[in-house]
Amino acid sequence: MAQYLSIMLTVMIVSNYVLAQFLGICPFLGVSKKLDSAVGMSVAVTFVMVLATVVTWPIQRLILDPLKIGYLQTVVFILVIAALVQLVELILKKYVPSLYTSLGIYLPLITTNCAVLGVTVNNIQNDFTFGESLCNSFGAGVGFLIAMVIFAGVRGKMESADIPEGLKGIPITLMAASVLSVSFMGFSGVIEGIFS
Repeated sequence: MAQYLSIMLTVMIVSNYVLAQFLGICPFLGVSKKLDSAVGMSVAVTFVMVLATVVTWPIQRLILDPLKIGYLQTVVFILVIAALVQLVELILKKYVPSLYTSLGIYLPLITTNCAVLGVTVNNIQNDFTFGESLCNSFGAGVGFLIAMVIFAGVRGKMESADIPEGLKGIPITLMAASVLSVSFMGFSGVIEGIFS
């Protein structure tokens, strides 16, 4: 049980896919202006990450590895993720149209979100078991949610701040993202100390 908790906490905080590995930056910067959109996108990404792991892990272990065609991993994983995103898009469009509309172009971009692909590939590269892979994927999704929610709060505060004209827009957004990223680096020793 401690192994699963360690995997989840590490990927949520220390090895956060957005803030430490810099994967999934497009939705991080694009959808984090409003809290509800940030949460909706994060839930969709988490769902796709976990579902992609449920599908890709057995494909890798039961088909690609035994047939020695592991070099097709990236192509197969991208196709699986694209199909899953289409499924999520259809579900949101039918049952949560307001979220579907607010996510706009960013929802189909989950297909090309390198954080989703990165999670599935890292599960295989780290030689995680199926259970560990699910914990890693769920933790990565929660880490994505944490980053999005915190950054949505930061961006909300920046809207009412007196920012110099030359820093308004993208420059101050990137500076805030970098400060947030550096702040998460401080957790690495804490997590390692808990589980060592």
